[in-house]
Amino acid sequence: MSIKKKLGLGVASAALGLALVGGGTYAYFSDTAAASNTFAAGKLDLSVDPTTIIDVDNLKPGDTMIRSLELVNGGTLDIKNVVLDNAYTVNDHGSNNTRDLGEHIRVNFLFNVDKLDVPVYSTTLAQLSAMSPEAVKDTWEHIFGDRWGSEGLVAGSSDLLYVQFEFVDDGSDQNEFQQDSLNLQWTFTGNQTDGEER
Repeated sequence: MSIKKKLGLGVASAALGLALVGGGTYAYFSDTAAASNTFAAGKLDLSVDPTTIIDVDNLKPGDTMIRSLELVNGGTLDIKNVVLDNAYTVNDHGSNNTRDLGEHIRVNFLFNVDKLDVPVYSTTLAQLSAMSPEAVKDTWEHIFGDRWGSEGLVAGSSDLLYVQFEFVDDGSDQNEFQQDSLNLQWTFTGNQTDGEER
């Protein structure tokens, strides 16, 4: 074998040796682990029973009507407080009204049986409709929610409220309201409790 061939073979062997050594410096132990994660949001589910709280006719000034309603939390999340949105329309039978019938229908929120509250609030439908959402929220927190140190409406529970509606006899001529009707819509909105470290 010639020197050139021997030298070439030596260089090739050295290069192969270096390649093997160099390749070995990149070899290491390894292992893997996987973690699967789930984020599942809860559900707020507020309902009111009955859905028609009051349906009466042939009213006259001075009449009162007591009704109950139950707010039910059928969801998986606790409800911190409930806000009431009050909206009504008046159907003027004779088109002769100078006053709003809603100013003569008083709502007396009597008590919350489940939270053992005393009579709490009285207002007319007109006043309730004119209140800002924040004022309604503050008022309703006195009736229902965390202001009194209660737990609000925890998941799976309900609260029973009694309400008295009164056609106020103001001592004046109220003939303009004869055969008028008023359609009232109450919308209850339940708000979640504050976020927490989980």
